[in-house]
Amino acid sequence: MAARTPTVPYKPKQGEIPTNPGVYRFRDAQGRVLYVGKAKNLRSRLSNYFAPLHTLHERTRRMVTTASAVEWTVVSSDVDALQLEYMWIQEFSPPFNVRYKDDKSYPFMAVTLADEAPRVIVTRNRRIPGAKYFGPYPKVWAVHDTIDLLIKVFPIRTCSDASYRKAMATGRPCFPGQIGRCGGPCSGRVTIEEHRAIVDDFVAFMAGGDQRFTRELTARMREASAAMDYESAAEYRDRLAAIDAVLNKSALVLDAGTDADLFGIAEDELAATVQHFVIRGGRVRGVRATAIEKEIDIGGADLVDQILQRTYGGAVQTDIPKQVLVPALPDDTAELEEWLSSRRGTRVSIRIAQRGRKAELLRTATLNAEQALILHKTRRTSDYVARTQALTDLQEALGLAEAPLRIECFDVSHLGGTNVVASMVVFEDGLPRKDQYRSFSVAETTDDTDSLHQVLMRRLAYLDAPEDADAAPAGVTPADAAEPVVAERRRPRFAYRPQLLVVDGGRPQVEAAARALHESGHDEVALCGIAKRLEEVWLPGEEYPVILPRTSEALYLLQRLRDEAHRFAISHQRRRRRRDIRSVLAEVPGLGEARIKGLLRHFGSVAALRGATTDEIAELPGIGPKLAAAIHAHLSDG
Repeated sequence: MAARTPTVPYKPKQGEIPTNPGVYRFRDAQGRVLYVGKAKNLRSRLSNYFAPLHTLHERTRRMVTTASAVEWTVVSSDVDALQLEYMWIQEFSPPFNVRYKDDKSYPFMAVTLADEAPRVIVTRNRRIPGAKYFGPYPKVWAVHDTIDLLIKVFPIRTCSDASYRKAMATGRPCFPGQIGRCGGPCSGRVTIEEHRAIVDDFVAFMAGGDQRFTRELTARMREASAAMDYESAAEYRDRLAAIDAVLNKSALVLDAGTDADLFGIAEDELAATVQHFVIRGGRVRGVRATAIEKEIDIGGADLVDQILQRTYGGAVQTDIPKQVLVPALPDDTAELEEWLSSRRGTRVSIRIAQRGRKAELLRTATLNAEQALILHKTRRTSDYVARTQALTDLQEALGLAEAPLRIECFDVSHLGGTNVVASMVVFEDGLPRKDQYRSFSVAETTDDTDSLHQVLMRRLAYLDAPEDADAAPAGVTPADAAEPVVAERRRPRFAYRPQLLVVDGGRPQVEAAARALHESGHDEVALCGIAKRLEEVWLPGEEYPVILPRTSEALYLLQRLRDEAHRFAISHQRRRRRRDIRSVLAEVPGLGEARIKGLLRHFGSVAALRGATTDEIAELPGIGPKLAAAIHAHLSDG
């Protein structure tokens, strides 16, 4: 009903909202902060929220109608607005702002520079006073391996503070000092100043100065060898080997002097994943993966803005690189650069990696982010507790009498109105049953809703078939042979009755499916549709959609069903297109299987082959002008 209301009752009066830069907060009736945002012009930005409700994005409308008040704070500059927004998000954790799921659990290498004799440790604590951090590392063992190698080159302290104090009191070196893995500042084998110099070299190496140390050690090894000091030469050789081992673990991906942070991002309507590559001295020194849950509509450049604020809001000066590479530039890029530059003390640039090695690396990070997003969604769907919660939430949201243990989802796919196919995927207890997937061919249809109606009528008719029937209806094929198949069954799998049908689409598709349920006499089967653009859940006969929270397990389950149905429909359509082109080409005299395969590899589809000229076809090995003309003529006639 909210969509019929012009706007919310707490809309400020005209002229009340200033045009200055500032930060705004939406609060609910209990005073809880629901959403925090910033604006260069508060009046211009907030007017977007107070437009007629029916014009708002569904999830923005949900936030606005949940709130009961809005307040703002004017600041002197856009940079101040950025800083205040970050501070308030950290303080209030608003439920409608993006939420991060990385838990800051990555291990780091830390050098305790504030100590009298600094030591190197592995830690997840990012708040050690005066510490210099390197990483994050994907695994704890990766940090230990790096430290073990570098201690051979830079023998700095690794012992605990208790061991250090005991050694200082007794004058006897700790165990690492006894076996030569520490210079021994505790026992006086090296002075505190000498140990500090070794620590400085360690930090410089980790910060990207590896080329200098390689050159220096190589020169010393050659000098020692020329002076026939073979023991020292062997020591320098072993140090070089340790440096090479460390460097081999981290390939040179950019120019040796490049310090940059690179962000690859993958997102859908519900979530996003970020791959943050920390590049120092041209090498990837750390990787951080972050999952983000989105509650209101945010993406692209706005999401980059939030990610950069989160990454650098609590960062120390040395954590901020000279260059930040992102897939899209936020509107307030200049303010972000000024903010980062003030924190670093020198100029920081934010750029899009468009070409060259940086662009290649960004594609790699983005690919990793896409894989992480798939894994994030799969883990939520496959987790037993999450699955149970999803089915319970779905039951409540759709008003079902029981949890839908068997759900079937349908999707229609076509290629420019031709090769119309449909898919049915099955989830039982929240998990896919690939042995029960089905594909449908639709010979004649007027549009997607008609195709969906036809497919559902054919599928629902099978619910009334005799239980000893063992064949699917005409035009229905099982899943790929590559999918798992159960050999023995008492009852045909296609005859099992679903508790819920899901269709890919909005109100028109749901109404077409409802008509099929009614005409087939199966109104007892529940029905809903999920529209991709806004992730709305539509019910038959309803004027407005159901809006599930973006953190809802039920919405993740519906999204997985829809995506799986779409994937399976596309796969079936591709197989059909491949069969079509083979059958068409097989009719050409003199064109055998080997040449057909060559044409398929080169052109890939009937449309591409039909659009090719005789000369382009003749360029393929084994196909001369005469055969090319025959192929072209045959496809043109067809």
